[in-house]
Amino acid sequence: MFAKWYRSVLFRFYVVGGASAAAYVLLFVLLRIAMPSQVANVLALLISAIGNTAVNRRFTFGIRGNDAIVRQYAQGLAVFALGLVVTSGALWLLQIWRPDPSRAQEVLVLVAANLVATVVRFLGLRRVFAPN
Repeated sequence: MFAKWYRSVLFRFYVVGGASAAAYVLLFVLLRIAMPSQVANVLALLISAIGNTAVNRRFTFGIRGNDAIVRQYAQGLAVFALGLVVTSGALWLLQIWRPDPSRAQEVLVLVAANLVATVVRFLGLRRVFAPN
């Protein structure tokens, strides 16, 4: 029974994650027109993380109502911070390697960094939204 539930949660998490990743990349590309890459990364990641937490809370983990919502969002933002460290670090390393990277290179590095961060995020959010 647990294995079936876990596969279902994992599938929904990947669906939400894919949509969030697409939104993040789109936001990054649009914001990057007007601001430095690190600032665009922070804003795009923050906006997509808030939406991701809301959708994962309801759709992936089936949580309804406002019980513990402040705690869950605070913990979700803590998990976001881990993703921010990974993506910001990846951008920083790219900028050391290539001082003036193309947008495509930035996006490629951020997508790879987000794959790593997604594993961390799933493990973290699974703990955040686990039944008490």
